[in-house]
Amino acid sequence: MSDLTRAEMEAFWAEWLDVNREAERSGDWRVMAEMYAQDATYGWMYAPDEHFMAVGRDQIRDWAIGIEMDGLDGWHYDYQCAVMDEQKGMVVGFWKQKSGITDDATGQEYEILGIGGSWFGIERQGPGPDEGLVRIAWQRDWFDMPSTAHTFMEIIKADKAPDTLLKRMSVAGHGVPGHYHYKDMPSTVWPPPVEAGEYITQAATEAQA
Repeated sequence: MSDLTRAEMEAFWAEWLDVNREAERSGDWRVMAEMYAQDATYGWMYAPDEHFMAVGRDQIRDWAIGIEMDGLDGWHYDYQCAVMDEQKGMVVGFWKQKSGITDDATGQEYEILGIGGSWFGIERQGPGPDEGLVRIAWQRDWFDMPSTAHTFMEIIKADKAPDTLLKRMSVAGHGVPGHYHYKDMPSTVWPPPVEAGEYITQAATEAQA
């Protein structure tokens, strides 16, 4: 059980939205790194055997919101809805992923369709430089990868892809920092406390176990 109050969770979430807006304004997502615990983990899936995982604030800064976000200038991830559980210390935020690049045919921004979101574990930090601060202990993202590839290709076909985006699209494969085969991942796909079975709400039947 979390020791955070609802007010603390809501204050953290308001701060998180503010730093997201600053990152989108500046184009530098690294400003978000201080919102993570020193030992936080952050991951998502590209394919069944290609997962991204950053372990620790430095890897999150340099890889997750560094290498992985470079070239996405003008893109924004506007939260549409958030669900908060202070008893578990979790927030789930659902966002739309838009490019800031206009489709001449529709007059609308190119958008990655499907539901995208982030699942956060929020904790008060213990002894150390961040003692008492509320920070992200783990984050797991999901998004529609086929739709992502389709939207990127539509931007390219319209000759609207800036060089920075083209360079970002070349950042793929297991040779990129933080990209792992499933068996080699340094943290679990499911957040560590969930993987450990701390929040099971539907136990497997005897036949399934």
